[in-house]
Amino acid sequence: MHLLISIINMKSMKAREIICGKPSILIYRGKINETNMKKERFTINELEERLRANNIFNIGDVEYAILETSGQVTVIQKPNKRTTIPEDFQIMPEYEGISYDLIIDGKVMKQNLEKLDKSYQWLYDEIKKFELTPEEVLLATIDGKGNFFCQGKEGKGKQ
Repeated sequence: MHLLISIINMKSMKAREIICGKPSILIYRGKINETNMKKERFTINELEERLRANNIFNIGDVEYAILETSGQVTVIQKPNKRTTIPEDFQIMPEYEGISYDLIIDGKVMKQNLEKLDKSYQWLYDEIKKFELTPEEVLLATIDGKGNFFCQGKEGKGKQ
């Protein structure tokens, strides 16, 4: 059944609209679209809640808010309220890489140590600085810049 619906969705735009629905604009050019709000049975309080979930605390900062077919609200802030990014200042930040879990709930992630070309002894020495043993660690991670994070289980070691 899922395969059949997927094929129909791929072949027909009209069928896709009927089966999946289509996005609805709740805020257009900074103004709340009352017609779409009523049609979608969306209250002002619900809109404000969804905006807060997007880290928007002032509805006046929103240029567009779109209710997606998944139920999520996509928000586009007004240009003067958007967060600046390094590109805005012609800055190229250095590569950060990803963070690797080294210990989760007392269990050492040996495959991640291998990927990082780190030894168990190195890990043991790092967590020893926190007055912990591997079994007492809730989470230990290392990021692409080599920053080590370690938190013991409740009541264990220094935090």
